[in-house]
Amino acid sequence: MISASPGPRRPAAAALAALGLDAPAEHPDDASPHAFPDGGTWRTEIPSCEGPEALATVLKEAGTLDVPIHRISQGSGVWMLTDAEIAEMVDACAQHDIELCLFTGPRGTWDIGAATRSDSGGAGLRARGHDAVAACVEDALRAASLGVKCLLVADEGVLWLLHRLRASGELPAEITFKVSALIGPVNPVTYRLHERLGADSLNIPSDLTFQHLTEIRRVSRAPMDFYLEAPDDLGGYVRMYDAAELIRRGAPIYLKFGLSKAPGIYPYGAQLRDVALDSARERVRRGRLALDLLARLGADGGMSPLGSRLPGELTRFPLPERS
Repeated sequence: MISASPGPRRPAAAALAALGLDAPAEHPDDASPHAFPDGGTWRTEIPSCEGPEALATVLKEAGTLDVPIHRISQGSGVWMLTDAEIAEMVDACAQHDIELCLFTGPRGTWDIGAATRSDSGGAGLRARGHDAVAACVEDALRAASLGVKCLLVADEGVLWLLHRLRASGELPAEITFKVSALIGPVNPVTYRLHERLGADSLNIPSDLTFQHLTEIRRVSRAPMDFYLEAPDDLGGYVRMYDAAELIRRGAPIYLKFGLSKAPGIYPYGAQLRDVALDSARERVRRGRLALDLLARLGADGGMSPLGSRLPGELTRFPLPERS
Protein backbone atom coordinates (compact mmCIF):
# COMPACT_ATOMS: atom_id res chain seq x y z
CA MET A 1 0.00 0.00 0.00
CA ILE A 2 1.35 3.42 -0.95
CA SER A 3 1.05 6.00 1.80
CA ALA A 4 0.26 9.62 1.01
CA SER A 5 3.09 12.10 1.44
CA PRO A 6 2.41 15.19 3.58
CA GLY A 7 1.53 18.44 1.87
CA PRO A 8 0.22 19.02 -1.66
CA ARG A 9 0.89 16.18 -4.06
CA ARG A 10 0.01 15.31 -7.63
CA PRO A 11 -2.48 12.50 -8.29
CA ALA A 12 -0.93 9.01 -7.96
CA ALA A 13 2.55 10.59 -7.96
CA ALA A 14 4.26 7.92 -5.85
CA ALA A 15 2.60 5.00 -7.63
CA LEU A 16 3.52 6.28 -11.07
CA ALA A 17 7.05 7.25 -10.02
CA ALA A 18 7.62 3.67 -8.87
CA LEU A 19 6.88 2.63 -12.46
CA GLY A 20 9.20 5.23 -13.93
CA LEU A 21 6.31 7.46 -15.02
CA ASP A 22 7.06 10.62 -13.07
CA ALA A 23 5.04 13.67 -14.10
CA PRO A 24 7.00 16.61 -15.56
CA ALA A 25 8.26 18.95 -12.87
CA GLU A 26 6.12 22.00 -12.15
CA HIS A 27 7.72 25.25 -13.26
CA PRO A 28 7.64 27.90 -10.52
CA ASP A 29 6.99 30.62 -13.10
CA ASP A 30 3.63 28.98 -13.88
CA ALA A 31 2.25 29.67 -10.41
CA SER A 32 0.10 32.76 -9.96
CA PRO A 33 1.77 35.39 -7.75
CA HIS A 34 -1.61 36.82 -6.73
CA ALA A 35 -4.14 36.23 -3.96
CA PHE A 36 -7.30 37.73 -2.54
CA PRO A 37 -6.77 40.64 -0.12
CA ASP A 38 -7.51 38.29 2.81
CA GLY A 39 -4.52 36.14 1.75
CA GLY A 40 -6.60 33.29 0.37
CA THR A 41 -6.10 31.89 -3.10
CA TRP A 42 -9.55 30.42 -3.73
CA ARG A 43 -13.21 30.81 -2.88
CA THR A 44 -16.34 28.85 -3.74
CA GLU A 45 -19.52 29.66 -5.65
CA ILE A 46 -22.83 27.90 -6.23
CA PRO A 47 -24.34 29.21 -9.50
CA SER A 48 -27.87 29.09 -10.94
CA CYS A 49 -29.69 29.60 -7.64
CA GLU A 50 -32.86 31.11 -9.05
CA GLY A 51 -34.95 32.19 -6.08
CA PRO A 52 -35.58 31.95 -2.34
CA GLU A 53 -36.64 28.29 -2.43
CA ALA A 54 -33.57 27.21 -4.40
CA LEU A 55 -31.41 29.30 -2.06
CA ALA A 56 -32.92 27.59 0.99
CA THR A 57 -32.24 24.22 -0.66
CA VAL A 58 -28.60 25.15 -1.27
CA LEU A 59 -28.09 26.39 2.28
CA LYS A 60 -29.66 23.26 3.78
CA GLU A 61 -27.60 20.90 1.60
CA ALA A 62 -24.42 22.87 2.26
CA GLY A 63 -25.01 22.46 5.98
CA THR A 64 -25.61 18.73 5.61
CA LEU A 65 -22.53 18.13 3.45
CA ASP A 66 -20.33 20.75 5.15
CA VAL A 67 -19.65 22.69 1.96
CA PRO A 68 -18.29 26.20 2.59
CA ILE A 69 -19.81 28.84 0.29
CA HIS A 70 -18.49 32.34 -0.40
CA ARG A 71 -20.89 33.34 -3.17
CA ILE A 72 -24.28 32.29 -4.52
CA SER A 73 -25.28 33.55 -7.97
CA GLN A 74 -28.49 33.64 -10.00
CA GLY A 75 -28.85 33.55 -13.77
CA SER A 76 -32.40 34.45 -14.79
CA GLY A 77 -32.05 38.11 -13.84
CA VAL A 78 -33.14 40.73 -11.35
CA TRP A 79 -36.33 41.24 -13.37
CA MET A 80 -37.47 37.66 -12.65
CA LEU A 81 -37.66 38.31 -8.90
CA THR A 82 -40.10 40.40 -6.86
CA ASP A 83 -38.82 42.88 -4.31
CA ALA A 84 -39.94 40.53 -1.55
CA GLU A 85 -38.05 37.60 -3.10
CA ILE A 86 -34.87 39.65 -3.46
CA ALA A 87 -35.13 40.88 0.11
CA GLU A 88 -35.62 37.31 1.34
CA MET A 89 -32.51 36.15 -0.56
CA VAL A 90 -30.45 39.09 0.70
CA ASP A 91 -31.45 38.36 4.31
CA ALA A 92 -30.75 34.61 4.01
CA CYS A 93 -27.30 35.18 2.52
CA ALA A 94 -26.50 37.83 5.14
CA GLN A 95 -27.39 35.37 7.92
CA HIS A 96 -24.88 32.89 6.48
CA ASP A 97 -22.26 35.54 5.56
CA ILE A 98 -22.49 34.65 1.85
CA GLU A 99 -22.34 37.09 -1.06
CA LEU A 100 -25.44 37.13 -3.27
CA CYS A 101 -24.97 37.94 -6.97
CA LEU A 102 -27.93 38.66 -9.28
CA PHE A 103 -27.88 39.03 -13.08
CA THR A 104 -28.70 42.33 -14.77
CA GLY A 105 -30.94 42.18 -17.82
CA PRO A 106 -32.26 42.18 -20.43
CA ARG A 107 -29.70 40.47 -22.60
CA GLY A 108 -29.59 38.99 -26.08
CA THR A 109 -31.70 35.90 -25.50
CA TRP A 110 -34.35 37.86 -23.56
CA ASP A 111 -34.97 40.02 -26.64
CA ILE A 112 -36.51 39.88 -30.10
CA GLY A 113 -33.20 39.79 -31.96
CA ALA A 114 -33.13 36.66 -34.12
CA ALA A 115 -29.34 36.66 -34.55
CA THR A 116 -28.80 35.14 -31.10
CA ARG A 117 -30.61 32.05 -32.40
CA SER A 118 -28.52 31.78 -35.55
CA ASP A 119 -25.52 29.47 -35.91
CA SER A 120 -23.17 32.43 -35.33
CA GLY A 121 -24.97 33.57 -32.19
CA GLY A 122 -24.98 37.15 -33.43
CA ALA A 123 -23.79 39.58 -30.78
CA GLY A 124 -24.38 37.01 -28.07
CA LEU A 125 -25.86 38.03 -24.76
CA ARG A 126 -25.04 41.72 -24.97
CA ALA A 127 -27.65 44.43 -24.41
CA ARG A 128 -29.27 45.47 -27.70
CA GLY A 129 -29.88 49.19 -28.07
CA HIS A 130 -30.25 52.06 -25.61
CA ASP A 131 -33.42 50.70 -24.01
CA ALA A 132 -31.77 47.38 -23.11
CA VAL A 133 -28.78 49.21 -21.63
CA ALA A 134 -31.11 51.42 -19.61
CA ALA A 135 -33.03 48.37 -18.38
CA CYS A 136 -29.78 46.77 -17.18
CA VAL A 137 -28.90 49.92 -15.26
CA GLU A 138 -32.43 50.06 -13.83
CA ASP A 139 -32.01 46.46 -12.64
CA ALA A 140 -28.72 47.37 -10.98
CA LEU A 141 -30.18 50.38 -9.20
CA ARG A 142 -33.17 48.35 -7.99
CA ALA A 143 -31.08 45.42 -6.78
CA ALA A 144 -28.65 47.70 -4.97
CA SER A 145 -31.52 49.54 -3.24
CA LEU A 146 -32.66 46.15 -1.88
CA GLY A 147 -29.22 45.31 -0.49
CA VAL A 148 -27.67 43.23 -3.28
CA LYS A 149 -23.89 43.73 -3.30
CA CYS A 150 -22.84 41.84 -6.42
CA LEU A 151 -24.19 42.06 -9.97
CA LEU A 152 -23.61 39.84 -13.00
CA VAL A 153 -23.03 41.69 -16.27
CA ALA A 154 -23.02 40.38 -19.87
CA ASP A 155 -22.19 43.58 -21.76
CA GLU A 156 -18.99 45.64 -21.75
CA GLY A 157 -20.83 48.94 -22.14
CA VAL A 158 -23.16 48.15 -19.25
CA LEU A 159 -20.13 47.20 -17.15
CA TRP A 160 -18.47 50.57 -17.83
CA LEU A 161 -21.66 52.49 -17.02
CA LEU A 162 -22.17 50.60 -13.74
CA HIS A 163 -18.56 51.22 -12.78
CA ARG A 164 -19.04 54.95 -13.43
CA LEU A 165 -22.21 54.95 -11.32
CA ARG A 166 -20.29 53.22 -8.53
CA ALA A 167 -17.50 55.78 -8.74
CA SER A 168 -19.98 58.66 -8.65
CA GLY A 169 -21.79 57.28 -5.60
CA GLU A 170 -25.06 56.50 -7.40
CA LEU A 171 -24.31 52.83 -6.71
CA PRO A 172 -22.74 51.78 -3.38
CA ALA A 173 -18.95 51.86 -3.29
CA GLU A 174 -18.83 48.27 -1.99
CA ILE A 175 -20.89 46.79 -4.84
CA THR A 176 -18.96 44.43 -7.12
CA PHE A 177 -19.42 43.48 -10.77
CA LYS A 178 -18.94 39.98 -12.12
CA VAL A 179 -18.48 39.38 -15.85
CA SER A 180 -20.72 36.59 -17.11
CA ALA A 181 -19.42 33.38 -18.66
CA LEU A 182 -21.60 34.32 -21.63
CA ILE A 183 -19.03 36.95 -22.67
CA GLY A 184 -16.04 35.54 -20.76
CA PRO A 185 -12.64 36.73 -22.09
CA VAL A 186 -10.38 34.13 -23.70
CA ASN A 187 -7.06 36.00 -23.85
CA PRO A 188 -5.00 38.17 -21.49
CA VAL A 189 -5.58 41.40 -23.42
CA THR A 190 -9.37 41.14 -23.23
CA TYR A 191 -9.21 39.99 -19.61
CA ARG A 192 -7.24 43.08 -18.64
CA LEU A 193 -9.64 45.25 -20.68
CA HIS A 194 -12.63 44.00 -18.66
CA GLU A 195 -10.77 44.64 -15.41
CA ARG A 196 -10.14 48.23 -16.47
CA LEU A 197 -13.79 48.68 -17.45
CA GLY A 198 -14.77 47.89 -13.85
CA ALA A 199 -14.93 44.10 -13.50
CA ASP A 200 -14.23 42.73 -10.01
CA SER A 201 -14.26 39.07 -11.07
CA LEU A 202 -14.44 37.47 -14.50
CA ASN A 203 -15.84 34.17 -15.70
CA ILE A 204 -13.54 32.55 -18.21
CA PRO A 205 -14.55 29.61 -20.42
CA SER A 206 -13.80 26.23 -18.90
CA ASP A 207 -11.98 25.06 -22.02
CA LEU A 208 -9.01 27.40 -21.49
CA THR A 209 -5.71 25.61 -20.89
CA PHE A 210 -3.45 25.98 -17.87
CA GLN A 211 -1.09 28.01 -20.05
CA HIS A 212 -3.92 30.39 -20.90
CA LEU A 213 -4.48 30.98 -17.18
CA THR A 214 -0.79 31.69 -16.66
CA GLU A 215 -0.83 34.18 -19.52
CA ILE A 216 -3.77 36.00 -17.95
CA ARG A 217 -2.09 36.09 -14.56
CA ARG A 218 0.95 37.80 -16.05
CA VAL A 219 -1.16 40.88 -16.85
CA SER A 220 -4.01 40.93 -14.31
CA ARG A 221 -4.74 40.05 -10.69
CA ALA A 222 -8.54 40.41 -11.03
CA PRO A 223 -10.23 37.29 -9.58
CA MET A 224 -11.27 34.53 -11.97
CA ASP A 225 -14.58 32.67 -11.86
CA PHE A 226 -14.16 29.13 -13.18
CA TYR A 227 -16.78 26.40 -13.70
CA LEU A 228 -15.22 23.15 -12.49
CA GLU A 229 -18.18 21.59 -14.26
CA ALA A 230 -19.77 23.71 -16.94
CA PRO A 231 -23.43 23.62 -17.99
CA ASP A 232 -24.01 21.98 -21.36
CA ASP A 233 -24.76 25.31 -23.08
CA LEU A 234 -21.26 26.42 -22.02
CA GLY A 235 -19.64 23.24 -23.29
CA GLY A 236 -20.32 20.75 -20.50
CA TYR A 237 -16.61 20.58 -19.62
CA VAL A 238 -15.68 18.73 -16.42
CA ARG A 239 -12.44 19.99 -14.84
CA MET A 240 -12.80 18.69 -11.29
CA TYR A 241 -9.53 16.76 -11.44
CA ASP A 242 -7.78 20.01 -12.42
CA ALA A 243 -8.94 21.94 -9.33
CA ALA A 244 -5.56 22.03 -7.58
CA GLU A 245 -3.71 23.18 -10.69
CA LEU A 246 -6.42 25.70 -11.49
CA ILE A 247 -5.85 27.24 -8.06
CA ARG A 248 -2.06 27.19 -8.48
CA ARG A 249 -2.20 28.85 -11.88
CA GLY A 250 -5.33 30.98 -11.59
CA ALA A 251 -5.36 32.40 -8.05
CA PRO A 252 -7.26 34.34 -6.93
CA ILE A 253 -10.03 32.13 -8.25
CA TYR A 254 -13.65 31.23 -7.49
CA LEU A 255 -14.31 27.50 -7.96
CA LYS A 256 -17.83 27.30 -9.38
CA PHE A 257 -19.72 24.08 -8.79
CA GLY A 258 -21.80 23.86 -11.95
CA LEU A 259 -23.65 20.91 -13.41
CA SER A 260 -23.57 19.28 -16.82
CA LYS A 261 -26.30 17.00 -18.22
CA ALA A 262 -28.97 19.13 -16.58
CA PRO A 263 -31.83 20.99 -18.31
CA GLY A 264 -31.47 24.75 -18.74
CA ILE A 265 -33.65 26.73 -16.34
CA TYR A 266 -33.30 30.34 -17.57
CA PRO A 267 -35.59 32.21 -17.25
CA TYR A 268 -36.75 30.30 -14.19
CA GLY A 269 -40.39 29.83 -13.21
CA ALA A 270 -42.53 27.47 -11.17
CA GLN A 271 -42.85 25.10 -14.14
CA LEU A 272 -39.15 24.26 -13.59
CA ARG A 273 -39.34 23.94 -9.80
CA ASP A 274 -38.43 20.27 -9.42
CA VAL A 275 -35.44 20.35 -11.75
CA ALA A 276 -34.20 23.62 -10.21
CA LEU A 277 -34.27 22.22 -6.68
CA ASP A 278 -32.78 18.86 -7.67
CA SER A 279 -30.03 20.66 -9.58
CA ALA A 280 -29.36 22.95 -6.63
CA ARG A 281 -28.80 19.98 -4.33
CA GLU A 282 -26.54 18.27 -6.86
CA ARG A 283 -24.42 21.38 -7.37
CA VAL A 284 -23.67 21.39 -3.64
CA ARG A 285 -22.83 17.69 -3.80
CA ARG A 286 -20.47 18.36 -6.71
CA GLY A 287 -18.81 20.93 -4.47
CA ARG A 288 -18.31 18.33 -1.76
CA LEU A 289 -16.70 15.99 -4.30
CA ALA A 290 -14.30 18.71 -5.46
CA LEU A 291 -13.37 19.67 -1.90
CA ASP A 292 -12.77 16.03 -1.00
CA LEU A 293 -10.49 15.64 -4.01
CA LEU A 294 -8.47 18.71 -2.99
CA ALA A 295 -8.21 17.36 0.56
CA ARG A 296 -6.94 13.97 -0.60
CA LEU A 297 -4.17 15.73 -2.52
CA GLY A 298 -3.31 17.96 0.43
CA ALA A 299 -4.19 20.93 -1.78
CA ASP A 300 -7.16 22.28 0.19
CA GLY A 301 -5.18 24.94 2.05
CA GLY A 302 -5.43 28.60 1.12
CA MET A 303 -9.21 28.97 1.05
CA SER A 304 -10.35 32.50 1.86
CA PRO A 305 -12.12 32.92 5.21
CA LEU A 306 -15.88 32.57 4.90
CA GLY A 307 -17.53 35.95 4.50
CA SER A 308 -14.73 37.30 2.32
CA ARG A 309 -16.01 39.02 -0.82
CA LEU A 310 -13.91 42.01 -1.94
CA PRO A 311 -11.40 41.57 -4.80
CA GLY A 312 -8.67 43.89 -3.62
CA GLU A 313 -7.19 46.84 -5.51
CA LEU A 314 -7.65 46.57 -9.28
CA THR A 315 -6.61 48.70 -12.24
CA ARG A 316 -9.26 50.87 -13.93
CA PHE A 317 -9.45 53.21 -16.88
CA PRO A 318 -9.51 56.90 -15.90
CA LEU A 319 -13.08 58.07 -15.51
CA PRO A 320 -14.32 60.84 -17.83
CA GLU A 321 -15.12 64.19 -16.30
CA ARG A 322 -18.84 64.87 -16.01
CA SER A 323 -20.00 68.06 -17.69
